[in-house]
Amino acid sequence: MSTLDFRSDTVTLPTPAMRAAMMEAPLGDDVFGDDPTVIALQDSLAARLGFAAALFCPTGTQSNLCALMAHCGRGDEYLVGQDAHTYKYEGGGAAVLGSIQPQPLENAPDGSVPLDKIAAAIKPDDPHFARTRLLTLENTIGGKVLPPDSVQASLALARHHGLATHLDGARFFNAAVASAPSSADLPATERRLAENFDSVSICLSKGLGAPAGSVLLGSRDLIRRALRIRKMLGGGMRQSGFLAAAGLYALEHHVARLGDDHRHASLLADLLRAIPGLTIAGPHTNMVFVAIPPERLALLTAFLKQQDILIAPSPRLRLVTHLGLDAAAIHRAAQAFADFFRP
Repeated sequence: MSTLDFRSDTVTLPTPAMRAAMMEAPLGDDVFGDDPTVIALQDSLAARLGFAAALFCPTGTQSNLCALMAHCGRGDEYLVGQDAHTYKYEGGGAAVLGSIQPQPLENAPDGSVPLDKIAAAIKPDDPHFARTRLLTLENTIGGKVLPPDSVQASLALARHHGLATHLDGARFFNAAVASAPSSADLPATERRLAENFDSVSICLSKGLGAPAGSVLLGSRDLIRRALRIRKMLGGGMRQSGFLAAAGLYALEHHVARLGDDHRHASLLADLLRAIPGLTIAGPHTNMVFVAIPPERLALLTAFLKQQDILIAPSPRLRLVTHLGLDAAAIHRAAQAFADFFRP
């Protein structure tokens, strides 16, 4: 029986076709700037989303940190949602390594950061305060697609106050696929979700299925600054075209199929809602959240593991669908939950 892994979409494995593309990739030395496959990835994604330049980084955490440090100097401040990855889950890197002060703001239930909270957090030009330099948003956040009107209003407010803007687009293409009326509308939707941001970080190793890598998009000047920062952070790789080839393959073949993950999440949510006593939130793109009584969490985790089903235990259990899980896997997992919670 195969193992079903619902811990995250980061557990995806390269498909055979992706592995073949990696092995056939032309290579150079990216620190010297002459790996042709890295260049192709950077140029193609920048053109796809309407940016002048791009930089391939080994991880999304590093890509985000390169952006924050390129936008902000020591003693500057960035505004960020309390639940955002750059604030909550990236080891405090902006503060520790960039000497950048985060100003966390409470996210609204839809994942956005309310305009009044953003406006109130912008500091006056006074030596008592850190200088507010940057607004960061995340899309999707907790699997939720940010309301487009809210995003554009936030960006307009930031511009009015002279702030730069950054988007953590770790699951950017999930947002695009969920927002596009049809597959034909997907390219225009992608551009619309990225427009007006000064920088965007795109992760390749979640739902897109590449083994590693993120791409930072921005102006040529910002990317030049980010390149220097990437070097300081230890992100300069040599024949990284192996990894870039996986990203290119994912962008060409794995974006539209994210709709399958969203449909599987919807199916999972429906099946779990039929189990008496379970409270379900979602689906939010490829995520379903289940409220688990804390006293039963360890038992549930062990029971599912016996069924070769992996979860990341939490009282607000997050189940993530991805290209490694088909409809049969969803039914099998839901049946295991039903067996455990049977009265």
